[in-house]
Amino acid sequence: MRMIHRLFSCLVLFLAIAAVPARAAETCPFISAKELAGAMPALKWSLISNQDGRGCIYQGGRGDTMMLTVFRNPDKDRAKELYATFVKTLGERMPLSAVSGIGDEGQGGTSAAGAQRQEASVVALSGDYILQISVYPIGRRADDALLGPLTDVARAAIGNVTKTSERFGSCERLTPADADGFLDKSTLTVERTGAGSCMMFDGEANTMVVAVIAISRDTVVNMMKRAGPCQHVAIPEFGGEAFGEHSCTKGNGNAVNIYVWKKGRQASILFAPVKPHPESGSVERLKAVAGRVYGKL
Repeated sequence: MRMIHRLFSCLVLFLAIAAVPARAAETCPFISAKELAGAMPALKWSLISNQDGRGCIYQGGRGDTMMLTVFRNPDKDRAKELYATFVKTLGERMPLSAVSGIGDEGQGGTSAAGAQRQEASVVALSGDYILQISVYPIGRRADDALLGPLTDVARAAIGNVTKTSERFGSCERLTPADADGFLDKSTLTVERTGAGSCMMFDGEANTMVVAVIAISRDTVVNMMKRAGPCQHVAIPEFGGEAFGEHSCTKGNGNAVNIYVWKKGRQASILFAPVKPHPESGSVERLKAVAGRVYGKL
């Protein structure tokens, strides 16, 4: 359960960053342009985003998309647990078979011919790391002709998974002191999930996340005005662009999120308990953490 919740939190961060217009990136830390071209000579890919060293997104000439993601784990046992979850989830979408020569073990497959969204994916385990690469073709089948080259991409990338930005034990934006009253310090894990994001979670999978993105003031103002499933509250002590969200009727109703903005960057500070918690929905208590993050922007 803990690892599934952590994965969900990571994906939320991933999607939040991906939603911001991506700036062109020259390199992917996990595979070079030459290696990619050698593994997939029939396809031409353009790197459109390096997700803070946690993954890369490519666009193909036909409109295809390829997503490469690396997940680092605190130890090998947790990596195996998360890998089993990945394989189970992927197996619900497509038949899988073992692939050789990729880390400790790997699985790959393609979606059925009649699937609404065509997909070819490979997921592999290597020590503390998990690599997943998926291609979503447009206007054609995701068959073995695509899975074979994709497997070669995974073989090239698996040797570079240690280049991920994820780090355990320290973070420039969150400290164990920030967890006081929110998380169980005796079971606390601190994780740097990228250049602009950090996460802490405890043995119960209660989670605190900070994510920083580049964003214009106009976009922030529009965010403040949007209608949604959460209650909004202004937080003027952090500027006219700061606000909190709580008591959501969709998603985790116990969660609370504070957004602050300064000098073209917005930080979101999220506390997400897995069940009702003394600090459920408490914007006031989370302000102390938000104030420290705001001071570092």
